[in-house]
Amino acid sequence: MFTGIVEEVGTLLVREDLSDSAVLRIQAQRVLEDVALGDSIAVNGVCLTVTGVDAGVWSTDVMAETLSRSSLGLVTAGAPVNLERAVTPHTRLGGHLMQGHVDGIGAVLGRIPGEHWEVVRIALPADLARYVVEKGSIAVDGVSLTVSAVSPADIPEPWFEVSLIPTTLRETTLGARAPGEPVNLEVDVIAKYVERLLGSRS
Repeated sequence: MFTGIVEEVGTLLVREDLSDSAVLRIQAQRVLEDVALGDSIAVNGVCLTVTGVDAGVWSTDVMAETLSRSSLGLVTAGAPVNLERAVTPHTRLGGHLMQGHVDGIGAVLGRIPGEHWEVVRIALPADLARYVVEKGSIAVDGVSLTVSAVSPADIPEPWFEVSLIPTTLRETTLGARAPGEPVNLEVDVIAKYVERLLGSRS
């Protein structure tokens, strides 16, 4: 589990593509302070397992399923990535509970800068729109955010908006995401559980 509070922005140094998977080697500092083999680290919101650590660089294996269902399938060497270690029983829950299981890939539609924040509009797959509500929580590239606006329910290409404060713009990759770029989305898992339970009763 994660909270969506990015601890640092690392750098993907090496991407080694195999026939049915990829090996990523990521440079980091803070998330490696107490890391052990087998630990979980979220990379742009995707829960991955540490398979090796050497001189400030950690390795992880990414299966074909993850590559096809997240933006990690498109990430290239040199790219910055949001990093967060899994929560512990003593972690402050500053964001919201996240699993690190990407529900879909969205795309940045536009950015509206303000004096002290920036509004970012993001397209999302139509089948996820029902889980996204104004003032609800959503993870974008592993960053826990509050939804500030949603598109009307009847449009064929839904979107939502988030308002990014200077800290988020500065300390995560979202400050540099340009229109057209893909982002990983994880909706609030509670909404999916509620839908499943209500569906089983009907």
